[in-house]
Amino acid sequence: MNIFKRLFRIGQAEIHAAVDKMEDPVKMTEQGLRELRNDLTEATEAYAKVKALAIRTENDQAHCQQESMNYAEKAILIMQKAQSGQVDLVKAEDLAREALSLRRKYFAEAEELGGQVVALQQSSKEMLRNTEILKSNMEKWEKELRTLKARVKVSKATEQVNKQLAQLDNNGTIAMLERMKAKVEDQEALSKAYGEIARDKNSLKDELNSLLKDDSLSIEKDLKAIKEKLGIQDNTEGNNH
Repeated sequence: MNIFKRLFRIGQAEIHAAVDKMEDPVKMTEQGLRELRNDLTEATEAYAKVKALAIRTENDQAHCQQESMNYAEKAILIMQKAQSGQVDLVKAEDLAREALSLRRKYFAEAEELGGQVVALQQSSKEMLRNTEILKSNMEKWEKELRTLKARVKVSKATEQVNKQLAQLDNNGTIAMLERMKAKVEDQEALSKAYGEIARDKNSLKDELNSLLKDDSLSIEKDLKAIKEKLGIQDNTEGNNH
């Protein structure tokens, strides 16, 4: 059927050509899947109609076969009546001929319908097979579409990030950060230098205070006064004499 000729339309050259022209592949794939869903609906309806026609034709065939058998039995029955004298032989023969004629007519119709039944059943099987193929491909392509959408999102996000990174220093951002970094390092070095100067000053101050607080001379004076009061001669003076 014509609807199945479009089964692989998504993969046709015009789709690839459109993608090459930077058209949106997601939208085009969605459009292709919508058309295939319509095809699937039409194919399912067509299969149901052919299947129903095959069933009706098969029923008609069975009816013709039964009618053929019935008229064959009627021909025999009418001749049996003529044999028993219930019906005139000439009239019975005419009726038997009519019954046999109808038997052949229904038999021929049954044979013709039988051929139609075979053809319809074959068509319905082929349509069912094609419909199942289309349904299977639809499921596969829908999964691929979901994957494609996810890849497009990731690709766009990556492109945006890379673009931002590529354009990061266009407004001097990196240079500004470098200047700020250098300034902070200078401030840290200056602060460290002030700290070292302050520690040096405190060390000198402490040393000076230590010298000023040295009271060893005062202690010697106090000791000499005690000695003089007690009348102890200063060895230092004696040695001098």
